[in-house]
Amino acid sequence: MLQTARTSLLLLLFAIAPLASAADGLAVRDAWIRHLPGDLPDAGYFTLHNAARAPARLVGARSPAFGRVMVHRSVRRPDGRTRMLPVARIDVHAGGELRFAPGGYHLMLTRPHHPVRVGDTIPLTLIFADGREVTVSFRVLAASANGPR
Repeated sequence: MLQTARTSLLLLLFAIAPLASAADGLAVRDAWIRHLPGDLPDAGYFTLHNAARAPARLVGARSPAFGRVMVHRSVRRPDGRTRMLPVARIDVHAGGELRFAPGGYHLMLTRPHHPVRVGDTIPLTLIFADGREVTVSFRVLAASANGPR
């Protein structure tokens, strides 16, 4: 009897575990950091997928490796120059995807707490308006890199 109850409990836990992890509906892939030499800020890129039935609003990010992490967007002006603008929030539609990539949205990483080196893996936490947080490992790549592949 005890064995049957224990087996039933384990089966129930395995059955609801996927529901719990899918409930937040947020997934991050292709997370990487472009490491720039000297005192230049590094930039973080990734793809955020929202599989939930409701929109997700990204409102910030943080990392124990950096003193400051800001969400920015590169915008090309009519005169051909590119300007980086801070972004207070970004909505990702239900079932939608948002790509952080060079020339667009990115995380600006400043004030490193220790030297950052190509090959390092650095945790960054994405913060959402509803209180959800997603921590992701970002791989540090060279300044010449165009992505993790």
